[in-house]
Amino acid sequence: MRLCSYLHNGRAGYGVVADDRVIAISSVLGDSFPTLASLLATDDFLERCTQAMGRSPELPLADIVLQAPIPNPGKIICVGLNYHDHMVETRHAPTQHPTLFARFADSQCAHGEPMLMPSVSTQFDFEAELAVIIGRSGRNILADAALDHVAGYSCYNDGSVRDWQVHTSQFLPGKNFPATGAFGPFLVTSDEIPDPQDLAISCRLNGEAVQMARTSQMIHSVAELIAYVSRITPLSPGDVIVTGTPGGVGFARVPPLFMKEGDLVEVDIEGVGLLRNHIARETMPSA
Repeated sequence: MRLCSYLHNGRAGYGVVADDRVIAISSVLGDSFPTLASLLATDDFLERCTQAMGRSPELPLADIVLQAPIPNPGKIICVGLNYHDHMVETRHAPTQHPTLFARFADSQCAHGEPMLMPSVSTQFDFEAELAVIIGRSGRNILADAALDHVAGYSCYNDGSVRDWQVHTSQFLPGKNFPATGAFGPFLVTSDEIPDPQDLAISCRLNGEAVQMARTSQMIHSVAELIAYVSRITPLSPGDVIVTGTPGGVGFARVPPLFMKEGDLVEVDIEGVGLLRNHIARETMPSA
């Protein structure tokens, strides 16, 4: 099942995507579950979705404005250096534990929205990644049970502002400018992705493949990441773990290849979807 969050005539909703339309199940479930994240918190959210579909209106996909699948996650935990080829190209030494950093919700944009190249940067880089959306709360989750806590998966472009990322040893400055991380288009429920470690993942810039890998190449698997993160902080429905990017990023190339205004960037993950965004230049408000 593919789920989305959207705006229709200025009102927020969520629904089930079916071909070129959206079944607006929030019209039935919204009083009890005002957001998609709140619906994911129920053990039987798939059954609730199915039951609501027969009583919900349909909207043409062309008539809605997609939001990020989870517009305001409580936590966005990103993983750095989780593919060996990316670790090598960035000249980082292997680490025993995952490299983690946080994104803020307002650093995200949706499928079809522009990713914003900050006005203070000239080094805006692409990073194709698999996003994991938590459905069941947990702390100290065992890796063997970790995938039971997953509601679904989506595509993520963890756009990196490289000239700010290197200001310090911490990644946060280069990862949290507004609308630099794209998330979507949909949440594909976990029952449709039996093995998240067996997916082709790629990134295209203006139609040219710049990253190509399989999620089997992750150093730390999705299950291991969930287990590790849950030892640090409780995971809650709607939290997002962004699992790292493979090799081929722009700043590691000779010469470097950065995104620029007008570019089209696409993240394509087998069975999960195609996330497409144009690049726009951020305009700063006058003082």
